[in-house]
Amino acid sequence: MAELKESPAVLHTADPSLVLLTVEEAARRLRIGRTTCFKLVLAGEIESVTVGRLRRVPPEALPVYVSKLRRRPAEAA
Repeated sequence: MAELKESPAVLHTADPSLVLLTVEEAARRLRIGRTTCFKLVLAGEIESVTVGRLRRVPPEALPVYVSKLRRRPAEAA
């Protein structure tokens, strides 16, 4: 009998009870690449904290980042 595998969408559902997100989880919520998200975190654009040697993003930092983007003047094309 063939084994049923969970789809990636099921494996990566957003858990609202998480107090801190990994950078990868934050990237998925923002629908941006992992590398881009790491650059934003390291540049201080997205708030993050360190827990030991780990970098974590508070979930409430994501709407704050998006609101900063919305307030920026549109760049000339």
